Amino acid sequence: MKNRNITLRMAVPDDAKALVAVYAPYVLHTAVTYEYEVPSVEEFRSRIEHTLENYPYVVAEVDGEIAGYAYTGRLGVRAAFAWAAETSIYLREDCHGLGIGTMLYEALERFSAAQHIVTLHSAIAWSDDADDPWLTRGSPAFHRHLGFTETAHFRHCGYKFDRWYDLLWMEKTLGVLPERPEPFRPFPALTAEECRACLGEK
Repeated sequence: MKNRNITLRMAVPDDAKALVAVYAPYVLHTAVTYEYEVPSVEEFRSRIEHTLENYPYVVAEVDGEIAGYAYTGRLGVRAAFAWAAETSIYLREDCHGLGIGTMLYEALERFSAAQHIVTLHSAIAWSDDADDPWLTRGSPAFHRHLGFTETAHFRHCGYKFDRWYDLLWMEKTLGVLPERPEPFRPFPALTAEECRACLGEK
């Protein structure tokens, strides 16, 4: 991270083209995502807009250039899921090892706490083959480092690159589990001051 200026900001729909460029290698060259085709810029713009209706979508920049992004989304559609969120994160291929992933997830945790979200969940592709050419063990290790624990292991639920993949579910409880949680706050309900604090701005 030395001599690199790393900053976080909220994503906007006009980031779609740059964020697709970050995401595309994961679709084309890895089993990290189970998508087969790279989304169009228009589709990605729609995804950003949809997320921001209720959840934060955070962009990381290194020296002024987009280096990665992370966001949360509802874990399930039923009312009782309101206090659980699913996380997603993608970094530019040349920006690993700078601490950006940790910065993004710490921001998501702060946003989630402000929204009264109680648990974060992550669905992570897994291969029993430690030498799988399309998938490393980096994501589970990253999540464990941040305090996530494995809660479920779904076998053979993804098929990509002519092989089967599993899905790990990992979760983290934010703070003490409340007996009665406060009502969920959609992202637009957060104040500008709260957003700046969640992004780590002074």
